[in-house]
Amino acid sequence: QVQLVESGGGLVQAGGSLRLSCVASGIISSINVMGWYRQAPGEQRELVATITTGGSTNYADSVKGRFTISRDNAKNTVYLQMNSLKPEDTAVYYCNAIIMQLPPKSYWGQGTQVTVSS
Repeated sequence: QVQLVESGGGLVQAGGSLRLSCVASGIISSINVMGWYRQAPGEQRELVATITTGGSTNYADSVKGRFTISRDNAKNTVYLQMNSLKPEDTAVYYCNAIIMQLPPKSYWGQGTQVTVSS
């Protein structure tokens, strides 16, 4: 089992910045990929960014150049630095961890609200 706890959400004006944190506990050594997803009201959950154990990153086109995902293995923490925030970034942001086994296992945090005012 993997437990994920997010923090760092809040209310910010357009153009501002926030940093989200996700602390993982449990069978951390088995995690292959960690990432951030978001879900706006009435919308489907969508990928924001992922990072592998090797440090490879992937971003949604809508956040490229503005968001940065990183990880601190010593603290079992993944971060999402969000700059130049836009009102359309408003959503609940969820941390995700994937263990590549058969079948793959996916774990989710409880989510943290990010609201960007115009």
